[in-house]
Amino acid sequence: MDAITELARLAMALRREQEEDLRQHEAVLERRSIRERIAAGVTWYPLKIEETGTGLGAYPYIVVEYPGEWHRHAFQSAAPVSLFSQSEGNEGEKIQGTIGFVSDRRMKISFRMDELPDWLDEGRIGVNLLFDARSYDEMWKALNLVINAEKGRAAALREILLGYQEPRFIRRPKVESHRLNASQHEALQDIIESDDLALVHGPPGTGKTTTLVEAIRELVGSGEQVLVCAPSNAAVDYLTRSIAAAGLKPVRIGNLARIGDDTAPWSLDALVENERDFRQIRELKKKAAELRRMAGKYKRQFGREEADQRKLIFREAREMSREARELESFLVRKVLDEAQAITCTLIGSAHEYLEGREFRTVIIDEAGQATEPACWVPILKAERVILAGDPFQLPPTVKCRDAAGMGLTESLLEKAIARHRRVSLLRTQYRMHEQIMAFSSSWFYGNQLEAHESVKHWMLEGAPDVVEFVDTAGCGYQEEAGVDTESRRNPEEAALALRHFGRFSSPVTESFTAAVISPYRAQVELLEQQFAGLPHVTVNTIDSFQGQERDVVYISLVRSNDRSEIGFLKDYRRMNVAMTRARKKLVVIGDSATLASDSFFSAFLDHVTATGAWKSAWEWME
Repeated sequence: MDAITELARLAMALRREQEEDLRQHEAVLERRSIRERIAAGVTWYPLKIEETGTGLGAYPYIVVEYPGEWHRHAFQSAAPVSLFSQSEGNEGEKIQGTIGFVSDRRMKISFRMDELPDWLDEGRIGVNLLFDARSYDEMWKALNLVINAEKGRAAALREILLGYQEPRFIRRPKVESHRLNASQHEALQDIIESDDLALVHGPPGTGKTTTLVEAIRELVGSGEQVLVCAPSNAAVDYLTRSIAAAGLKPVRIGNLARIGDDTAPWSLDALVENERDFRQIRELKKKAAELRRMAGKYKRQFGREEADQRKLIFREAREMSREARELESFLVRKVLDEAQAITCTLIGSAHEYLEGREFRTVIIDEAGQATEPACWVPILKAERVILAGDPFQLPPTVKCRDAAGMGLTESLLEKAIARHRRVSLLRTQYRMHEQIMAFSSSWFYGNQLEAHESVKHWMLEGAPDVVEFVDTAGCGYQEEAGVDTESRRNPEEAALALRHFGRFSSPVTESFTAAVISPYRAQVELLEQQFAGLPHVTVNTIDSFQGQERDVVYISLVRSNDRSEIGFLKDYRRMNVAMTRARKKLVVIGDSATLASDSFFSAFLDHVTATGAWKSAWEWME
């Protein structure tokens, strides 16, 4: 298979994924009544308009409130929505906008138009969540460019990243940094010497972000402006704060509602507003808004003179808005030109403000969690690519089974690490006790990880056991289907987790943080009930907990049946994520009789038996 054939197959997988995504959305939105859509969480009706105004670009926005019966909803910041009318004479009228922020009952919607339609004042308006095809559009555009590239940098990177050609490295003077350990130095040197591609494999707790920030420092020092991306807003926010903490100047591009409050000072919006000339923009917007309000006084007057006057006032308002947009565009370019690192999500790199900008280097962090088509979006803006992450943690989320079977869940990082010889593995971890690290290091990382002296032996005072596997075999703790869901739960195992936690925590003499996690949503709901009232304990799914850590972590495996069925526990990367969240104590609760027929869990059971970590649940029976 050649690179183009491989990408063509990937494009087919992406098509299947988009079709399934659209099918699921349409099943909820287009085939149900308003009442059914409200219950499904994709419609609010009726709405009350709380506020109107103008935002970035002098375009209008409204803030609406939903006063009806509350239902869990699917609206998210930056998602496209359709504002529609049910008032007499205006049925079928609608305008499309984008969510700026959304809470349980309030939503800000921004529009790309000069003025809002009159029918908004008639009442009886609602909002529908639209299918968001923007991400797919950008991925299609990127794939098309890569597949059809006959020469140039896109064609070269296609062959190199997919392993059909080896990347080139140019020997350079050794870089020294007191902030890095030996394996981090090796990764930094690879990044500096790479001409096409560098791969940084960062297992949990090994200081991947520290290494990348040091690389950015070196690249900026040589005169580069670096594009830094990650698949999630949370990951981009963390990178942005880390870059700023290193004394560098990042600019975070993205929807302000999806940028965390602690990252907002480095957002493009905030930095533009801090520019001295932004006061003029604010004045222009204010005057334009006053003119529109003045014009509104004429809307119910039908004389020729009033109509002409209204047109003149609106024309003046539009001219002021245009002037505000032009000045704002100038300030945006100024802020971006002065940035040392521009940070955004993978799809966010297609933002209009980055159109036409090219970079020597793009760094993609958490690349193991991103689909390959999404990675190609920022790659096409750069000459050199740095992929960082861990292919042994959670893969990209894919909704369509056929698309997954066609390879959409295999990340570009996973492919590149498997196909290239030169990979920088970060070997020293700073998160967990060596006993917690041991099994993951053995199974996933070839026993190459080592615990730093600062964490190697740390324990909670009063808690002698660092790792425990609590075996429920023979206790009769049978799994069951969750209520109204395909998920699984195990009520007795959830109760056992609480009993164990209470007995373990009683003699501990120091404060600590804790998390109780499970691969199954239905089990998490039970655990939330069990651990309610314990504010220092976080309860969540493994997938949602990725990227976090706690002093103490409990894992409830749930599966207990006579058929040795373990479902998606067979995705061992999920277990790697779960077991490496703990710093000082790890407790895994499960049924060895169900788990033992699987090779991964058989090896884990052998490990806990050999290290004395195996315990019987009978010790905690009531």
